[in-house]
Amino acid sequence: MVRQPSPEDKFSFGLWTVGWTGTDPFGGPSRPALDPWEYSDKLAELGAWGVTFHDNDVFPFEADEATREQVVGRLKEATDRAGLTIEMVTTNTFSHPVFKDGGLTANDRSIRRFGLRKVLRAVDLAAQVGATTFVMWGGREGSEYDGSKDVYSAMERYKEGLDTVAGYIKAKGYDLRIALEPKPNEPRGDIFLPTAGHALALIAELEHGDIVGLNPETGHEQMANLNYTHALGQALWSDKLFHIDLNGQRGLKYDQDLVFGHGDLISAFFTVDLIENGFPGHPDGPRYTGPRHFDYKPSRTEHMDGVWESAKACMSTYILLADKARAFRADSRVQEALEYAGVLDLAEPTLSEGESVEELLSTDDGFDPEKAAERDYGFVKLQQLAIEHLLG
Repeated sequence: MVRQPSPEDKFSFGLWTVGWTGTDPFGGPSRPALDPWEYSDKLAELGAWGVTFHDNDVFPFEADEATREQVVGRLKEATDRAGLTIEMVTTNTFSHPVFKDGGLTANDRSIRRFGLRKVLRAVDLAAQVGATTFVMWGGREGSEYDGSKDVYSAMERYKEGLDTVAGYIKAKGYDLRIALEPKPNEPRGDIFLPTAGHALALIAELEHGDIVGLNPETGHEQMANLNYTHALGQALWSDKLFHIDLNGQRGLKYDQDLVFGHGDLISAFFTVDLIENGFPGHPDGPRYTGPRHFDYKPSRTEHMDGVWESAKACMSTYILLADKARAFRADSRVQEALEYAGVLDLAEPTLSEGESVEELLSTDDGFDPEKAAERDYGFVKLQQLAIEHLLG
């Protein structure tokens, strides 16, 4: 039996996940839509700790101020009553056709100004409900045709937009950090900031980059044929892992948003191992302590019972993998395999303390390349031990 999730697990769900009605490019809804507080109440019942939402998950795009205040107030009352934390808020600059060429990087300046105002109002909303992370996914920031964008100008406008939002957060004194969410494509043919590395490069150019980090998503990195665990590791190393989105993806397909672990299971295992156990060679190194946030979609084949089963599956799979990852790290055979493979040796600096380049060049350390080439690393054995823990 899998233990029941508890608030200590910090499991969090986007209202757009369990709230997805099954609509896709080839068909309409396959299940009804509920009010936002109905989703939050049920998630609390299942053991979730937090919820997140886009502005237009809870009120329509065209809603007036009074309607927005009423709906958000009712949702906050419901989450408070249920003991849920609203840990992240974001904004939707991708659904309405006005954003078909982007919000912050649209060629049309009037649309960029409108988009920036919408983002800033959502920042106010995030602060109002007590969120500490503001995710920015640029789903429509990009192109299908190379000739349609001046990429230099697009990066300038992206930088301008992010610095404006970050500067606004600081000026208001909000306890908020921005987390960029990379994705290579879909809905645009090519999205700006397609991977974690691209986003880190832009952050390095920002005036207010100290409060801008990453929200990497499992499927988004894997859609680019990249390693999600490596993306998390580099973001941690850069002190920029502000939030995570967990789901399942099977290779270079459309964005599947499967239940966490229902895609590449061995990758999910090592993702959880990193989150729960940290870097093997740096036990006191940086650790991710934020929400375990699920950004998935219940299969279109499921009706309402299936929606809640899928949410439970995300949490159960994470709990199972966390238990197995802890047992993996504690296994003496694994510790021996890590030592044999030299995994822990990688933490030792290549240059000795105080050693100059000239001193490095003045000796060969008695190194024999032919002898060193005979070294066996045992990586396969180490991976097989992970498989045995995963399957055993």
